[in-house]
Amino acid sequence: MKSIVDAVVRRFEPLSADVIELAQSGTASRERHDTCLKAIPAFATLEHVPSRAPLRSRRANGRFVAFSWNAERLKYDIESRALIGAVAPDIVLLTEVDIGMARSGNRHTVRDLAAPMGAGYVYALEFAELGLGDSREMQWHQGQTNTYGYHGNAIVSSHTMHEPFAIRLDDGAYWFTGLDTLDQRRIGFRNALAVRIGEGDAGIWCVAAHFENRATPETRADQARRLIKALDARTGDLPIVIGGDFNTSTLPTDPAELARIFNDPSAIEPMFAVFRDAGFEWQSSNVPEASCRTRPDGTPVGPFTKIDWFFTRGLEASDPATLPAIDAEGQAISDHEALRVTLVNPRLK
Repeated sequence: MKSIVDAVVRRFEPLSADVIELAQSGTASRERHDTCLKAIPAFATLEHVPSRAPLRSRRANGRFVAFSWNAERLKYDIESRALIGAVAPDIVLLTEVDIGMARSGNRHTVRDLAAPMGAGYVYALEFAELGLGDSREMQWHQGQTNTYGYHGNAIVSSHTMHEPFAIRLDDGAYWFTGLDTLDQRRIGFRNALAVRIGEGDAGIWCVAAHFENRATPETRADQARRLIKALDARTGDLPIVIGGDFNTSTLPTDPAELARIFNDPSAIEPMFAVFRDAGFEWQSSNVPEASCRTRPDGTPVGPFTKIDWFFTRGLEASDPATLPAIDAEGQAISDHEALRVTLVNPRLK
């Protein structure tokens, strides 16, 4: 399987019964995983539906607003659209987005989100799910089946999104081999999804990234190296904003301690040194606040730290914020808060 995916289709085909049967039979080996991976066409393509009425991406002052959110399945359609609509961002960077999963109503969640806003989207498959999800979801959706079984990352925008490509961030099979039960057995790998908005010197690359949580800080640093190497090979000298869930769970949960190390957390999470050495900064595009929350069912249990971040290069960042991911009644619609930042392309000032 290629490390870069840039072929585009308008609609994925669902996960086939033959692949599910092959994946769930026999030993959960890497060989079996990779055989199944190659048999799923959606891993070799991106699903891209353009905006119906694309906006011009060039602005007089080069200012635009980025929104990043681990939407935890993107289950809550109306509530998610309200959260995003209150910000009115130019680009929405999403992780943990379902297509055809029973736990999210077997909907195409990102299409349902984008269409009423007149926006387009690009979707990159991260995992083909062989079950119903985690232990909670297995109980809630017992007896149901997935129509597609897809889980991945997406970018939504009313601007034209050019040259989309996805970057494979690991060797895969983290969620296939070594699992004693089938409840969360998955085929796939972590990835990042990139698009360019704007033409010429107005161009900005926007990236939605999702790093592995069942891994060490050193593994996340390696994923950062893979991401930056691929971006450097394809994005030229244009500015870049990366937003996503980096699973930096080893950072302190104490707010004062998190604030103290905020400018340089690399001693705990070496991926920050990787980003810094590649010219990226995070200090002006984030606030040192925890980015997770407890869901209505009481999980997960805090205290929490900051695992969601923006990284920028060649952009001026201001007005960063952590936004509560809640509905009108104050109920959580994800176990992650959303992030917002205002960015200016200095070439256009």
